[in-house]
Amino acid sequence: MNGSVVSNTGPIIALSTIGKLEILQQIFHEVVVPERVHQEILAGGRELAGVKSYQKASWIKVEAPKTPLDPLLETILDRGEASVIHLCRERHADFALIDEKKARKIAREVYGLKVVGSARILLEAKAQGLIFNVRDALDAMRSGGYWIHEDIVNAVLKEANEV
Repeated sequence: MNGSVVSNTGPIIALSTIGKLEILQQIFHEVVVPERVHQEILAGGRELAGVKSYQKASWIKVEAPKTPLDPLLETILDRGEASVIHLCRERHADFALIDEKKARKIAREVYGLKVVGSARILLEAKAQGLIFNVRDALDAMRSGGYWIHEDIVNAVLKEANEV
């Protein structure tokens, strides 16, 4: 994959929760979160699984957009998702890392962004030999309370040859 990525809250927490946040550093040359996403992650508090490993990840850059967010985008999506799309466009990032279906669709179809999700990151990690299998990582995410649609799980496991 390589390149730069701007991430939303969900994938950061999902990967942090299973102790695999560093996968992002190994797959991408630059990982950025918008200031709004940074605030959302920290607002979860110390009880939120994954916050500690996120706080230790000094390689993740936190940036505020230089220009105001599109008000229309903010009415359609939550502020974190809107800020990911906005910052991704502003920085000309290679990828937006978003799991939410509606935000992914808008990022792709309206703004022409390349979008990846947590499941795609796990597939790439397996392809690069960073994890042994995708099933265990997906199961750990789901056990930790991260929701991933069953159709996505099945498609990812099929692509990973783990059916």
